[in-house]
Amino acid sequence: QLVESGGGSVQAGGSLRLSCAASRYSYSTYCMGWFRQTPGKAREAIAAIDSDGILATYTDAIQGRFTVSRDNAKNALYLEMTNLKPEDTAKYYCSSETVVGGVRFGGCLFGYWGQGTQVTV
Repeated sequence: QLVESGGGSVQAGGSLRLSCAASRYSYSTYCMGWFRQTPGKAREAIAAIDSDGILATYTDAIQGRFTVSRDNAKNALYLEMTNLKPEDTAKYYCSSETVVGGVRFGGCLFGYWGQGTQVTV
């Protein structure tokens, strides 16, 4: 189970920090990531982080503004968002790795998602 929190409304140029609580066995062995979706568009991957929290991958749209991190001791994933723009308005989803099917991004295959948290800029 993946539960996101931290979304809300913020003015352009502002910051937000999203959190994801993961209740999954062996959390520290999985890639984790963030996706986002706007109405009428497909869900897109925006950030991924490896199981050790060392290697992160970002889509070009957020590179340099967002930072993904994880705390394996707390089974938690974070997305620090700065210099937010109106085009960042979306529902943001935490995602974890799967072994079959799914969406590939940052060298990981994602197949599980939370319910999402809305970010409005």
